[in-house]
Amino acid sequence: MKATKSKTATRQITDTDSEKLKELFIDGLKDIYWAEKNLTKALPKMAKNATSEELKSAFDMHTTETEEHVSRLEEIFGMVGEKAQAKKCAAMEGLIEEANEIISSTDKGTMVRDCGLIMAAQKVEHYEIASYGTLRNIARTLGHTDVADLLQQTLDQEGETDHKLTELAETYVNEEANAE
Repeated sequence: MKATKSKTATRQITDTDSEKLKELFIDGLKDIYWAEKNLTKALPKMAKNATSEELKSAFDMHTTETEEHVSRLEEIFGMVGEKAQAKKCAAMEGLIEEANEIISSTDKGTMVRDCGLIMAAQKVEHYEIASYGTLRNIARTLGHTDVADLLQQTLDQEGETDHKLTELAETYVNEEANAE
């Protein structure tokens, strides 16, 4: 099979392109803003239904961080000259519903429930990591390095939360769930 050379056309970004990218960026901010605001309601429910004190504490801590994320997003909206406005995020709505299904389908006070809650929470974290990483990159492309720096702060926190959840699962939750 003969290899073909890829021809990548380079062109300048026009004002129209820039405006379209900015619209996509704002739409992404609205989406993650809705997601974060709804997580501030979902995380306390997850904490209430967790069995282990460590997982309850992790959810409580992340609730506080998520409230900071909402405030940071409101700051970002202002920095780009937009009103903070939420747009329903179907992905996060589904992930929150999945967490609720895990709560209703597992026995209270079990590590199996904690294992399921960790799984649901990590799906949320991975969605947020993807969203914040993409938004940070678009902000850089648009020349908003200050906004990109704020998005990076949130991205770092989301990564730390994901790591903590993995640690809880690997340290004891999964093994105890397996023994139930």
